[in-house]
Amino acid sequence: MDNNRLIPASKDYKKLYSYQKAEAIFDITYYFVHTYLRRGDRTIDQMQQAARSGKQNIAEGSMDGATSKEMEIKLINVAKASLMELFEDYMDYLRTRNHRIWEEHSVEENKMRELARVHNDSAFYMKIITSRPPETIANIAICLLKQTDYLLAKHLEKLSNQFIKEGGFKERMTAVRLSNRKKF
Repeated sequence: MDNNRLIPASKDYKKLYSYQKAEAIFDITYYFVHTYLRRGDRTIDQMQQAARSGKQNIAEGSMDGATSKEMEIKLINVAKASLMELFEDYMDYLRTRNHRIWEEHSVEENKMRELARVHNDSAFYMKIITSRPPETIANIAICLLKQTDYLLAKHLEKLSNQFIKEGGFKERMTAVRLSNRKKF
């Protein structure tokens, strides 16, 4: 921690893998709901909002972290919760239409997990999904959601440890003020 700087430099949230995956999830979801759900279906808005909330709360939380670790932790957790809501929507879609949900460690899931470990950009996934049936798209989204959930859990763990070690903004304000007093 730089004791001479009250507000640390902002983080570039767009470099976070969790944000990049959340952006891809948002784009996939937008395409999915407008292509495969009937107009007027409330699920369209629900899924879009959950996907948007996941992405936006990662961005907002990362920016708020400069002055409030508490708010950053809360918003990253909201992002995680929103994406889990979306996960359930995709699972419901598959289940209620008697579509196959890729089994854990199935050939398809393993291939998708490997792809998702390497690719975070939305454009990559959009090329793939436009030629796939809705069952496959939903399963791709589920794989990405699982990975993003894992990344956000690790992010929350890191933020919690930082807070325990360094404290919050009020402690930083005090440390900077005391550091500057010693100079005079």
